[in-house]
Amino acid sequence: MEDKLNRMRSLVNQLNQASDVYYNGKGEILTDYEWDALFDQLKKLEEETGEILPDSPTNKVSEDTIVGQKEEHEFAALSLAKTKKVSDLVKWAEDRPIWISWKLDGLTLVVTYDNGKLTKVVTRGNGHIGTNITHLAPAISGIPLSISEKGHLVIRGEAVISYADFEQFIIESEGDYANPRNLASGSLSLKDVEEVKQRHIQWIPFTLVYCEQEITSWGKRMQWLKEQGFHPVERQNIEQPTSDNIQKEIDAFTAKVTNKKNPFPVDGLVICYDDTSYAATGSVTGHHATRAGYAFKWQDEHADTELDHIEWSCAANTITPVAVFKPVELEGTTVQRASLCNVSECERLGIGGKGTRLQVIKANKIIPKVINVTESLGVFEIPEECPVCHAEAIVRESESGTKTLHCTNPQCAAKQLKKFTRFVSKEGLNIEGISEQTIWKLVNEGLISEYADFYHLSDHAYVISSWEGFGKKSVGNMLESIRKSRNTDGRHLLYALNIPLCGGDVAKKLIERYPVRKLIETARLCMFDDEFASIDGIGPEKSAKFIAWFKDDNNFAHVEHLMKELTITEQATVEKGTLCDGLTFVVTGDVHHYKNRTELKAYIESQGGKVTGSVSKSTNYLINNDAASQSSKNKKAHELNIPIITEDEFVEKFG
Repeated sequence: MEDKLNRMRSLVNQLNQASDVYYNGKGEILTDYEWDALFDQLKKLEEETGEILPDSPTNKVSEDTIVGQKEEHEFAALSLAKTKKVSDLVKWAEDRPIWISWKLDGLTLVVTYDNGKLTKVVTRGNGHIGTNITHLAPAISGIPLSISEKGHLVIRGEAVISYADFEQFIIESEGDYANPRNLASGSLSLKDVEEVKQRHIQWIPFTLVYCEQEITSWGKRMQWLKEQGFHPVERQNIEQPTSDNIQKEIDAFTAKVTNKKNPFPVDGLVICYDDTSYAATGSVTGHHATRAGYAFKWQDEHADTELDHIEWSCAANTITPVAVFKPVELEGTTVQRASLCNVSECERLGIGGKGTRLQVIKANKIIPKVINVTESLGVFEIPEECPVCHAEAIVRESESGTKTLHCTNPQCAAKQLKKFTRFVSKEGLNIEGISEQTIWKLVNEGLISEYADFYHLSDHAYVISSWEGFGKKSVGNMLESIRKSRNTDGRHLLYALNIPLCGGDVAKKLIERYPVRKLIETARLCMFDDEFASIDGIGPEKSAKFIAWFKDDNNFAHVEHLMKELTITEQATVEKGTLCDGLTFVVTGDVHHYKNRTELKAYIESQGGKVTGSVSKSTNYLINNDAASQSSKNKKAHELNIPIITEDEFVEKFG
């Protein structure tokens, strides 16, 4: 008995420590697979001994400890009992109509509205008291600040980050987040709304806790939320819940996961009664409301394999270890690679060298993950240089104790990912079909280190077409798009070069005054930083940044290499007129004299005028061919006594 109690204490400590790290954005010390296995061990011991320790995770809600003002929940936010057996779901359903939906893997937020206005957003916390993060609501997609319903409304939903946004963040940042859920939690600990907005958090309602409407059907409640402008969790009704029916829907949801048709991380499914009145009659045992819902978790299929080598992959700020092993079949696909996240994870697992025996799963049916080392052979070696630029690589330890490997070269091509992405963008050289993930692969394989290298990828077509996810057709399309981009103009070229403060408008204004080659020559040879400051819309700061960039020999060398690959169409320089000098216009509605509103805007700017998007006190004229329109812009112009003129009147006056 004493041995079992000691084992229970050890399991409780281990599980609680892992939960604290996982639910508070600090990293990951146990995989879901490992946590579930230890949780099941603890539960079995509790059943055998009849003892439950006070802080056992079987008897409490996993708690986020986000710092901030604490708020007691109006309705307790308890967790759901879990199972991996369909038979348990059938028994629980009691032949009553049920709904099945995703068990989203994020951070639960309780959102409250009164009189049509958002009044508070609170994290789940321990289920009874959470943290008020209402100030972050504008940064979270899916939480409208106002709705049509004027009564008291309480909604529970999950704050999640899609796999695509998570991968993008990891490429660009120095964060040591293990998964999207970890990043979502860490992001909600921040105070800066703009910084949180960059994480692309989305809130998805999964239950309507309270409203003043008399709606006793869970399905109708979800539909009502949709009518209020929310985007509730994906769901499916099962009128007659039999083993076959439930299994059929589980298989359908599972297929969406394995086929990557669900963009958000999930760690299972949830079933709930359609009859919300009946669901409310359940009792509370431990931290579960017995009829509130039941969670289904997949049985993770694991495979044993053998490590071949560790590949070190360089993203924008970190060098990540990837295990490459003998191919195994998992969830119907062949798997031979799995990210090891960082140096700390390799050390935790006890990764060795070639021949090390591994156990691998596809976490939540999607992400290949090494969960265990059954036999470690050889030595885990951390490279001393960057695999991309070969500069010194060093290990850094974060505040949370996570060790990551970093390249010390600020000019490393892997750190220029955003610049390469802008280079190929539509506003840049317009090379279609090259995503950031593709650029990242090209950089890591050493095929791209400067802009001109894109025009030599045809030399590596055979190698690229052999990569996973590529093929002869896709590579051929990419190379054809690169070929087409060789013909460009000065404005697109300047934008593509990532010159500080040189966006599309600045590039356009410069090219209107100088042919591109003359512009570069002038920037290189001029004696003063304000050479271009007199150009309307440029000014001294933009002029200085532009000149400094071209005076940098490294930048200039890259431009020279690039221009050898391009045919640049020079447009005639435009001398500014004065017909619209000092005037501000707003253009709305259809035009007929000019090809489109963009052409009209260009003419106004060529004559010294400005075009803005909204009517204000500084507006001189609103151009609208429907002067009698009741549009908001017309109404605003009337309020401010601003003249509304037709396009013909504009041509007569300023043409």
